[in-house]
Order: sequence, then C-alpha cells, then structure tokens
Amino acid sequence: MIRIFYKPGEKILKGNDVKQLDSLTNILWVDMQSPSNEEEEWVESKTNISIQTPQEIAEIESSARYFEHNNEITANSNFLKLENGQYEKHPVSFILKENVLYTYRQVDLSTFADVVRRMKASGETFNSGYDVLMSLQETRIELDADLIEKVSNEITVYSRTLTTEQNTNSDFLLDITELQESTMMLRESLIDKQRVLSNLLKSSLFPEDKKVRLRIILKDIHSLIEYSAFNFERLEFLQNTITGLINLEQNKVLKRFTVFSIAFLPPTLISGMFGMNFNSIPGANQPMGFFICILGMVLSSSAVLFGFKKKGWI
Repeated sequence: MIRIFYKPGEKILKGNDVKQLDSLTNILWVDMQSPSNEEEEWVESKTNISIQTPQEIAEIESSARYFEHNNEITANSNFLKLENGQYEKHPVSFILKENVLYTYRQVDLSTFADVVRRMKASGETFNSGYDVLMSLQETRIELDADLIEKVSNEITVYSRTLTTEQNTNSDFLLDITELQESTMMLRESLIDKQRVLSNLLKSSLFPEDKKVRLRIILKDIHSLIEYSAFNFERLEFLQNTITGLINLEQNKVLKRFTVFSIAFLPPTLISGMFGMNFNSIPGANQPMGFFICILGMVLSSSAVLFGFKKKGWI
C-alpha cells in the first residue's frame, strides 16, 4: 500500500496510486506499507532511490542503520508495538532525498496515523519531508514517554502491593522480570533513535535551520533514557526486596520444622532408652511404667517448647 502526501497549495492532500508520482507536485512524503514488488519498482524507477530489503533494514550494524549516498540519506530505526501484552520491534526505513521523505515498513503503526492527523489539522507547519520526519520522531518519542510512564506506574502499584501482602510468591518475580524486559526494550529503542538523530545532526545534507529542532528532540530522548534507567534501578530494588521476603518466608517455615524436630528429640530419647532389649531396665515390669514414660515424653517436649517460647524463638 502506498500513500503519497503532497501540498499543491495551503492544504496537504493524499494520493493512493503509486503512478501519481509522475503528475503530483510538491510531494512531501511517500509512505510505503507492505508494498508490492511492482509498487517498489515503480517508486525506485521514478525517484531514483534505493529501497532496502526487510532483511537489510533489520540489520543491527551501524553502517547498515545509517548511511548517505548521492545526496540521499537512509536511516533505519526500530519502532515498538504492543502485541498480546508484549512489545515487539518493527524496523522502519527512512529515506530523505530532494526534500521528500520516503518511509518503508511492514506493519501498521499508530505513530504514522497520528502524524497524518497532525498534517491534516496543521498543514502549514509541514513544508518538506524533513518536517514530516521530525514530526514522526517527536510523535514516537511522546508515545515512548507514555510507555515509560505506564511502566513506572506499574512499578509503583507493585511496590505498594508488596507492603500490604502477607504472602509473597514467585509470580511477583515473573511479573517484575516482564517489566524489566519491557524497560530494556524501551531503552534500546530510545538509544537507537538517539543514534539516528545524532547522525542526522552531523550530516551536511540535513538543513541547518532544522537542526535546532533536532537538538530539542535529542534532549527529550536523553531525559527519557535517564528515566528508563531509573525505572530499571527501581525494578532491581523491588526484585531484591521480593527475593528477601521470599527467603524470610522460607526461613520461617524451616524454623518451625526445626523447633518441632528439636521438641521431639527428648521423647525419642526416652522411648529409645526404655525400648532397649534388656531385662534389667528400671520400671520395665511396673504396671504404671508405660504411663510414666508417656508423662516423661510430654513433660520433656513441653519443657523444650516453653524454653523456646520464653526466648522468643516461637
């Protein structure tokens, strides 16, 4: 699917036919979402740009993430999307050439829809592909900020729940691990955008009058990276606290078993002594011998439990 945004006058219009590239004027943005091979070939032939394959866009090497060639800037960046309760990375390729932005992606992303709404609402602020690119980055940063804030709120909820719960179980640790994974993915996504925008800031092909806006975006990214690092530290502290509480709970259980095992040692000793196979055991032939042994067992166990209770061990 191809969307072509152009500005023949004051308003920004949209075309959906790739063959309109020949006839439209003042094109700002060509958005390619899962285009067909025919559409890709048509765009490349009419604009003289080189579109990377999905495998090339997903490469993690720095040389594959950003490069310049023949007055053409190519930058690849990962966008996060929440799917089935988990964040998934989807690579997007940005190509800037002759004031036109070309984007290539495989999935539908809310960031792009938000920017389209902004273009319709305030078309006067979009005069080139550079404006569209920065608006896409700003919108994505705002969304990432919301996601980081959402994680922070979840951490706060877990912290408050932890102080009121009597029984902490391993499910807490699994939930914290999921939050850690989300935080790491958000941080990785922000660092990826920081690297791309830093390269744009150093590029001689990027207009100087647009770099002030780039610096503001980079400052926002830097603050979000610090915030995500703070969230990760909170998660580590919370994880250590949960582990400590689980260990304390386990120690309490082991302590109870230890107390009861020690309390039954004297009765075991008494039964062992009077159960020996000798004829000269005192009281062995007495009618009340059995009851005396039982009484001795009860008294010895009670004495041990009373001693533990007095020392505050139980």
